Amino acid sequence: MSKNLWQKERQVLFRDLVRQYKDEGYDNKEARKYAKLEINEIMEDKENFVQNIWKDTYEAARVSFNKESEWVDGNLSGKDEKLIGYLARHGHWTPFGHCFAQFRIKAPVFVARQLIKHQVGLIWNEVSRRYVDYEPECWEPVVWREKPTNKKQGSTREGVASQDVMSHVYNDAIRHATDAYRYLIRSNVCPEQARAVLPQSMFTEWYWSGSLAAFSRVCKLRLSEDSQEETREIVDSIDTEMKAVFPISWRELCQ
Repeated sequence: MSKNLWQKERQVLFRDLVRQYKDEGYDNKEARKYAKLEINEIMEDKENFVQNIWKDTYEAARVSFNKESEWVDGNLSGKDEKLIGYLARHGHWTPFGHCFAQFRIKAPVFVARQLIKHQVGLIWNEVSRRYVDYEPECWEPVVWREKPTNKKQGSTREGVASQDVMSHVYNDAIRHATDAYRYLIRSNVCPEQARAVLPQSMFTEWYWSGSLAAFSRVCKLRLSEDSQEETREIVDSIDTEMKAVFPISWRELCQ
């Protein structure tokens, strides 16, 4: 993981730990002291875990020959880097199936429904509005894009005229849908039926877990120019994280 990502995660975790210690009755100075000690141990364990994740692909590749990878001062040898490149270029996917990643993602329903189509090597668990009835949150585009004239799907990079009018129509529809949902819930309608009035632009959240090989296929498909822009934004974030954690394997798989 990149230095900036480690630092950001460390800061968030430190604040949470300080708050927990204060809730237990420690003063601010003691809370910060114990939080610092605990976070150092947590992050050290996590760094060791990530380094071991890197090794999984290389060891899996070498096992066919009853050999192990050659690590020099904690870094992969040039010989093993070449092997990873060869495996990726020639479609030998199984070694890349031993490394896993997990993401918690928040995106509009219409984006989630595009991504859930990718099933091989991936596991998906999503917030269900059969069981929850919290306030809906809806996505709104920054720019309303034009429909292309030469094909049935997709969009151009140009915005339509009357952006304000489009936003007014859109927000009006969202307001009516969410008002209807709130009315149904207040009227004791079960959430699994009341959710039917909610729009495709509503945000949903899910855990998405899978192998390195599986996520690389998702990124190669969904980062293409003909993929929907809003979907590309989510997949681009996955691509950035994977580059930081699996720099060599990810480079070879996605080039």
